[in-house]
Amino acid sequence: MRLQRCCYQAFAAYMPPSHPAPIHCLVNMKLLMHICCSNCCLYPLRTLSTKNVSVKGFWINPNIHPYTEYALRLDALRFLEKEWGLDIEYADQYGLREFLRAVVHDEDNRCVHCYSMRLEQTAIAAKKMGLDGFTTSLLVSPYQKFDMIREVGMTMGKRHEIPFYGEDFRPGWHEGVRMSKDLGLYRQKYCGCVYSEMERYVKKATKKVGSR
Repeated sequence: MRLQRCCYQAFAAYMPPSHPAPIHCLVNMKLLMHICCSNCCLYPLRTLSTKNVSVKGFWINPNIHPYTEYALRLDALRFLEKEWGLDIEYADQYGLREFLRAVVHDEDNRCVHCYSMRLEQTAIAAKKMGLDGFTTSLLVSPYQKFDMIREVGMTMGKRHEIPFYGEDFRPGWHEGVRMSKDLGLYRQKYCGCVYSEMERYVKKATKKVGSR
């Protein structure tokens, strides 16, 4: 099997000298996908499977708070793992302290810290596992900062000498929503961090006050 041209282009921006062969010549390419939640991984997983790309999932999300929300998203992914027969590794750590330490006094730039924490650990894990590259389900969401995610992914790929696969999965967002509803998956109402939760409820409260 030869990878489709779009797959090659997604990798071509960075291939470390130590990589064993050109990406487009690899057989049975294997990626490690950082999974932010069960809903977001549906369309990317299906899309990559049509390209004969093998995907191993990786759960590492110290940004999700409070713990009840973290547990709901984790349980939903474990359910999907059984339903679809997925291969997922879990770095099951509720990282409230680590996340807050990373963003304190720089809350306006919290997203870059959040992406960096997760994608760096994914890159490290993918390299350790001997996989061909890594990616993230965050690339499907129109509510995330796509260009920032790709930039962080490329940076971590260069740092750890493993290619980052940055395909734009956003055209499949609505299809992913449909699939998640059909599966009855838990659907979260905010990004995940305490700041996004705060902004959601403050916005709702402001609307109520303004409508009086």
